[in-house]
Amino acid sequence: MEGFLHEPRALFHGKALCVVQPGSVQDVAAVLALCHETATPVVPQGGNTGLVGGQNPSPDGGAIVLSLTRLRALREIDPASNTMTVEAGMVLTDVQAEASRANRLFPLSLGSEGSCTIGGNLATNAGGTNVIAYGNARDLLLGLEVVLADGRILSDLSKLKKNNTGYDLKNLFIGSEGTLGVITAAVLKLFPKPQSVETAFVGLASPRAALDLLGLARDMAGGEITSFELIPRLGLDFVLGHFDTRDVLAKKFPWYVLLELSSQSREGLDARLLALLEAGSARHIIEDAAIAASLEQRQNFWKLREFLPEAQTLEGGSIKHDVSVPIADIPIFLEEVFRAVSYAVPGARLVPFGHVGDGNIHCNISQPVGADRQAFLARWDEINAIVYEIVLAHKGSISAEHGIGQLKRDLLPKVKDKVAMDVMRAIKQTFDPKGILNPGKVL
Repeated sequence: MEGFLHEPRALFHGKALCVVQPGSVQDVAAVLALCHETATPVVPQGGNTGLVGGQNPSPDGGAIVLSLTRLRALREIDPASNTMTVEAGMVLTDVQAEASRANRLFPLSLGSEGSCTIGGNLATNAGGTNVIAYGNARDLLLGLEVVLADGRILSDLSKLKKNNTGYDLKNLFIGSEGTLGVITAAVLKLFPKPQSVETAFVGLASPRAALDLLGLARDMAGGEITSFELIPRLGLDFVLGHFDTRDVLAKKFPWYVLLELSSQSREGLDARLLALLEAGSARHIIEDAAIAASLEQRQNFWKLREFLPEAQTLEGGSIKHDVSVPIADIPIFLEEVFRAVSYAVPGARLVPFGHVGDGNIHCNISQPVGADRQAFLARWDEINAIVYEIVLAHKGSISAEHGIGQLKRDLLPKVKDKVAMDVMRAIKQTFDPKGILNPGKVL
């Protein structure tokens, strides 16, 4: 059972009575009915890639782990309605591949897509690199099949975009981290497959310049912007130092943006990207830029972004923050975090990166060079408090896309509206009166 009991960063390690791997929604219903009858806690789990401990059991060992990985069937693809119906255990890359075989795009994309499952993506309302164009997982869903705590199956696998028949129940389960029900299948939105993609790696002087570039890109490219990722030079150096990658631009710059445009037209996108970069240069927003001339170059650009989290781990202790602030506040937010953290931990290395287009910055802090890793990580709560205070001052969120799980459960009541917390507890009591579904998570 070991692989089911801890998460990728090894921050949480639990025990379990057993791991149950049902092969159908009827199996899931039977398991939950029995657990409800016996008041046995159930911890739903997908690909076990979550970073806040929401998918792992507690150390007391009194729960079962309910793994959904055998529920991986493609039930239907409907190109006319641009939908696909899949089971919760299907790995995200397989969802993307099945959509592609039907000449469609399922745009959810994140670093763990080779092992995370669509059920887990929905249960945590996953984000990723394409949110600027397509939204979070919630925005990619039309219908849902969920097994409730007592074993009843709530079946709402609707393909309809317009359906005003009372409460929209499916949205209660998106982002609930398995605390209200167990997602077993979903109807997902599909999109036309892009006929052309253009990717640029842009050198910038500051996050303020990145924000100016985003505004210019929106004016000139609009809905064709599919990714806009901020990368600091320090993070780039981490990646270049630990992986077989290569620098893109001839000179070094303090900040970079990985910009990608996609279009349904086969022609003209390259010219629009070039015009955008030329305009950015003329307005002294851009220091330098390179456009990927081949698939290999594009893949190298993306490696520089995708390897960032692992490169940080290889650099020693890293205290991580998945936060969001209003897009306009990103530059001043980063300045304030840098000053406050540098004062508290002289020599700490700030490595903020992520999705500028939706305000989600992974504001990670690496240990000073030569510092003791464990001594640095022992200050996790202290550094969290510093960063979260600044986040809240900017009316941001302490969890942009990773969820609450165990990691932020005790912090949630301190930052969320009291009435909202009361409503959440009431919903939990209604759906799970015995408290067997993923206890100790979120609430």
